[in-house]
Amino acid sequence: MQLRIRGRATVTLLGSLLLLQGCNVGPKYNRPAVQAPGSFKEVTPEDLKSMDGWKVAQPQDSTLHGKWWEIFQDPQLNALEEQVNISNQNVAAAFANFMAARALVREARAQYFPTVSVGPSILRQHQPSSTSSANSSFSGRTFVSYSFPFDASWTPDLWGRVRNTVRANVANAQASAADLENTLLTAQAELAVDYFQLRSQDALKALLDSTVQAYKESVTLTTALYETGIDSQESLLQAQTQLATAQAQDTNVGILRSQYEHAIAMLIGKPASDFSLAAMPLNAAPPAVPIGVPSKLLERRPDVAAAERGMEQSNALIGVATAAYYPTITLSGTFGFQNTSIADWFTWPSHYWSVGPQLAQTIFDGGLRRATVIQYQAQYDQSTANYRQTVLTAFQQVEDNLAALRILSLEVQQQQAAIEFNQRFLALAIDRYKLGIDPYLNVLTAQTTLFANQQALVQLRLQEMQASVQLVEALGGGWDTSLLPSKKAVQSVGPVQTDPAAAAPKPAPTT
Repeated sequence: MQLRIRGRATVTLLGSLLLLQGCNVGPKYNRPAVQAPGSFKEVTPEDLKSMDGWKVAQPQDSTLHGKWWEIFQDPQLNALEEQVNISNQNVAAAFANFMAARALVREARAQYFPTVSVGPSILRQHQPSSTSSANSSFSGRTFVSYSFPFDASWTPDLWGRVRNTVRANVANAQASAADLENTLLTAQAELAVDYFQLRSQDALKALLDSTVQAYKESVTLTTALYETGIDSQESLLQAQTQLATAQAQDTNVGILRSQYEHAIAMLIGKPASDFSLAAMPLNAAPPAVPIGVPSKLLERRPDVAAAERGMEQSNALIGVATAAYYPTITLSGTFGFQNTSIADWFTWPSHYWSVGPQLAQTIFDGGLRRATVIQYQAQYDQSTANYRQTVLTAFQQVEDNLAALRILSLEVQQQQAAIEFNQRFLALAIDRYKLGIDPYLNVLTAQTTLFANQQALVQLRLQEMQASVQLVEALGGGWDTSLLPSKKAVQSVGPVQTDPAAAAPKPAPTT
């Protein structure tokens, strides 16, 4: 009868614990609302019509897809970008951080289950001689005790502490996945910028080579006029000074080019000593980058996704801290065999067992729990502010680069017109100098101005390509939140790949 009553009490206790498993004392997470503008202000459809190579995006191409760098149509750049996923060490470190965060989820999930341990022992003991009748049977004897206990304990998640811990770690793992994608995007964008910087140096080198050749012809002309007595030695020295200055500038270009080449080698995970790129001047125009609408930007930026996941993590930690106000119940039990004879060690008369619950409740902690809850609430407020600031930064970066591209497109046209006028001015100045009408100073001025204008055009072309890359980066590079690993995938206990390029979240396929 007593066994039946005890059995019913145990079943009742377990049933009550299972019902309490549904309790969760933490706050519910709701993503804070962020107001997104209806459209980007810096580039309108009318602006796109006037920008060289740009167009109004159609519904099917309103966002970037897949390997975004392919819009620049540069095979060399495509080949370099493919190596970033595999060999860049910052990407590898970010991937390792994601795998560590994923393991933390499984560590937290382990608290859902009971802990079972076994501790067999063989202990040889000697009892001292005793006059007490109670110990007379073992008095002065040496014997061996054989023990084989199984211990089990389980703390049910009554108030959601474990569930909120798991939720916090899942959100952290998803944030790490977004950080991985952001690291990858940053490395890809940095590679593209360095690549166009290098090609710009090649273009500047080609310009300086042609300028040095033109200045050599001017020296030849002034020398001939000086030797025939038509012009003075002053004009010859001016031409020679101009030539020497251009030659020094031509030589100096090699410094920056080498540095950009070394930077590219580092980004693709190669020693700078084993990497080189053949010269190829930059002559490409910026591509038409699909912009989309501002409301979609929040789903396309990995840093925004990481900040949003950080908010849910902070929200879940409030629940973990709140659960400390409530009691914990631990169910523990032991079953085993113990005997002084090895032959009878595992016989049923040698078995023993114990089982029972234990309740623990903190009565006084000097305000520790309250302070902990306040701490995590403040951290949630901080993560919310960080999220909103990240969103504002995203809108700013897109508008900055749209403005840069719009203004640079007009400036390039104006600079080209200035070069055309300058070339006509130079041709006229040379003809009048040959005829002895004007001094060589007019030719020198026209040549210097032309070189400055041509150099400015090279720099403007570079700024256009840089702004295009930075706009792609600001738009998220073709990534979106659907590529984040799901909560189920993050909690998976199956084997994972160790290659960052294969295991990291993949860009959307090209359509």
